[in-house]
Amino acid sequence: MTTTSLRVEGTKLELLPARTEKQESPDWVRISMASALALRYRSGRFTRDFDFGGINLLLNYSSGCRSDCSYCGLARTRPGMYEDKSFIRVEWPLVELNDLINRMAEHHGTLTRLCISMVTHGRAYADTAEIIRRIRTKVDAPLSILVAPPTLSRERLTTFKDFGADMIGIGLDAVTEDLFRRHRSNVPSGGGLSWDQYWEIVAIAREIYGPWKVNCHTLVGLGETDKEAIGMFIRLCDQEIYPYLFCFNPEEDSRMGEQPKSPIRRWRRIQLAKHLVEFNSYRWDKFTFDDQGALTGIVEPSNADQVVAAAVASGTPFETDGCPSDDGGPGCTRPYGSYGPAESFRDFPFAPTSGDLATITQEMALDEILTNR
Repeated sequence: MTTTSLRVEGTKLELLPARTEKQESPDWVRISMASALALRYRSGRFTRDFDFGGINLLLNYSSGCRSDCSYCGLARTRPGMYEDKSFIRVEWPLVELNDLINRMAEHHGTLTRLCISMVTHGRAYADTAEIIRRIRTKVDAPLSILVAPPTLSRERLTTFKDFGADMIGIGLDAVTEDLFRRHRSNVPSGGGLSWDQYWEIVAIAREIYGPWKVNCHTLVGLGETDKEAIGMFIRLCDQEIYPYLFCFNPEEDSRMGEQPKSPIRRWRRIQLAKHLVEFNSYRWDKFTFDDQGALTGIVEPSNADQVVAAAVASGTPFETDGCPSDDGGPGCTRPYGSYGPAESFRDFPFAPTSGDLATITQEMALDEILTNR
């Protein structure tokens, strides 16, 4: 069997010669295990029942991703065949795209957000554009692209929007240039990435897609200080760009496979600090740090308007970060982004219960750092 692919430049589609069948994009994609459960590719159920409508797709190539990030399960030099590699520590089953589209169309009323994750590969741009085109023939749920900046330009980002993507995500991950260079530029395979190029794509995407239509993924646990992480949240929010937050979760056999996750107390406090920056306009005057950059104080107003207390009680700071649905509610809930299926929730793909909030409050030990100065 052969397939005919498309070359995409601007909004022009040009037929390319047919190539021999491989289980590669655009005809095949990988989907998150949560998506596989929701669309009945796999049997099973979530630890707790909740409304899951965010479907995550990942491009697939036999030669794999050309990048080699130290913490990533898809890293080029991580041992094993690419098709056997996990991503965020869970299996991503390989499925045929047209069948996936048909299943998504059958679940149309429950879909809240679709997200296509690119990888660094020479065909990734054209194949992503083709996947968007096919999806849009049958499914009109909100659609995000988690892009691979080395493959993109202004024209290509514009094409994604013209084809039907409404949000762009950039996997910045490291919150400082030094950490980016350490984990993503200075790599054994030579497939290093550029901090400046990533920020160039961030700026172009913000210009094309508009305020709060671009997000940058940030990762806690790569060696950053609390002050550096909060500084990145402030930098992004000041540009009306969403900071999405993940917790480093070591991938077996990756170069960071033996590194521990951030302590839960630190993680919870950073989740809260990001929420206060994003939704309550907290800036540097609301936080204090020690000489090592660790968060030592969060200002709680002394009047009746208890901002921090209200934020904690809402549970929202501890929910999964993701692109919204059409109605502004949670769209991409992506369970297992920061923890494994058998582990306790690091972020919640649903509103935490009163019992969850009691546990979170204990984990955070917030009373130790609240101040009324």
